Amino acid sequence: MINLRSDTVTQPTAAMRRAMAEAEVGDDYYRHDQTVIALEEKAAELFGKEAAMFLFSATMGNLVSILSHTKRGESLLLEERSHIYNNEAGGLAALAGLTPRTIRGERGRMSPEQIKEAVFPDAVLHPQTSLLCLENTHNAAGGVCLSVEQTKDLADTARSHGLKIHLDGARLFNSAVGQGVSPEDLTREVDSVTICLTKGLGCPVGALVLGEADFMDDARRWRQAVGGGMRQAGVVAATGIVALDTMVDRLAEDHSNARRLAALLTEAGLIVDPLPDEVETNIVFAEIPAALMDAKDFVQGLAAAGVQVNPPGARRIRLLTHHDVSADDIETVGGIVRKVLGP
Repeated sequence: MINLRSDTVTQPTAAMRRAMAEAEVGDDYYRHDQTVIALEEKAAELFGKEAAMFLFSATMGNLVSILSHTKRGESLLLEERSHIYNNEAGGLAALAGLTPRTIRGERGRMSPEQIKEAVFPDAVLHPQTSLLCLENTHNAAGGVCLSVEQTKDLADTARSHGLKIHLDGARLFNSAVGQGVSPEDLTREVDSVTICLTKGLGCPVGALVLGEADFMDDARRWRQAVGGGMRQAGVVAATGIVALDTMVDRLAEDHSNARRLAALLTEAGLIVDPLPDEVETNIVFAEIPAALMDAKDFVQGLAAAGVQVNPPGARRIRLLTHHDVSADDIETVGGIVRKVLGP
């Protein structure tokens, strides 16, 4: 089975499995787990931040960051298709007590002018705006990247209105590799950032939150409050060290495979977004035209032939390349798509 459902389906590498077996561990509550500490220090240095914290997931990382930056009854700004707003079970409302104010971006990218317009006036009638959340890469927009300059412009605008800035960087390394810039450059202007160690980096579990030391003190407290306290977590943190050492540069292969996949799907008659030459990272969306085939039948036909994707949303499917999908696999997928669609 060629699994294109998500980059979350990747299997840990042999090096990761060895690192898990051999990891030095201790109780993280007492800050005695040297492997966790080594991962956090390595990440903080890589991103040029004062501190880092290891936790279970990027969703948890986004939540504890939002809780640390805001107070109940306030509002925050997000792009309307952002992962935090749509795909994190409403934690910002249910647990943080915040009012989301969404902005329709252009391919997921908000503008400084939109930020200015969305900040609530300083009046007792409104939930005061205290936080801007960005996403890089933007999942639902097709893995598009925010540049260093775009991030700075948005952060400068937010800061001029007294807002903190949190970056959902679940696939930040894809953005850095895709643009040929450093993770530090992409996160210099934000107050906090979440990094996922699963997805393209291939770890079985784990994420990082990075920021200044005072922020991290609050974030550790909130991690505990939402049930994220850990004990001998070095067993999984060890895979994060392997990922940072060995899995970042190879993301370029996933991006190349995604562009080739987009081209093959286009040749087969699907409507691809972004267009093949506009694919920036490892995410491709494709619409199955009604004249060609029913979308559900198409997905079922792929599965029967050995290609797995998630059920369609309307007529649209999402396909992600990752470590366990090779260039040869992509060519195979192209042939299977043509076969399923028929003459």
